[in-house]
Amino acid sequence: MSQPDDAAFTHEIRVGWGDCDPARIAYTGHIPGWALQAIDAWWEAHLDGDGWFQMELDRGYGTPFVNLTMDFTSPITPRHRLVCRVWPVALGTTSVAFRVVGSQDGVQCFTGRFVSVFMKAGDFRPVPAPDEARALVERYIRPDIPEAG
Repeated sequence: MSQPDDAAFTHEIRVGWGDCDPARIAYTGHIPGWALQAIDAWWEAHLDGDGWFQMELDRGYGTPFVNLTMDFTSPITPRHRLVCRVWPVALGTTSVAFRVVGSQDGVQCFTGRFVSVFMKAGDFRPVPAPDEARALVERYIRPDIPEAG
C-alpha cells in the first residue's frame, strides 16, 4: 500500500464560547462530533468533493459507525483552533477504521479510533467496501499509531 505525502489529512474546527461548559473547556460530548466532522471532511477531500451525504444519496452506500474509542489528554478551549489530523488505519472486507488526533496550539488534546461499516443505502446490513472506496482507503492507509500524524 502506498503512502502519498499528504496521507495525514488536516481539518480545523473553530471552537466557540457556546461549545464550552462553566469550567471554560469544551463539553466532552462535542469532541466526538468534531472528530466525526473531520472524518467526513477527509472523505469529502478525497472522494471528488463527496462526503457522507453524497455517499448515501448519490453513490448508494453509507458508512455508519460501530465503534468509537477516544482518549483525552488536554482540555480543549476556544483559545485556539482545534486541528484534527485524520487517516485511515485499517480496511476490512466490510469495515474501515480511522485515527483522529486533535491538537490545539501544538498540544495533543485527544486521540480516537473510529470504525464504520459499509452498507448499501437504506439497508443496514454490511456489504463489501465499494471498489472506489477500497482503492481510496488503500491509497491513504497508514499505521495506527495514536501519537503519529
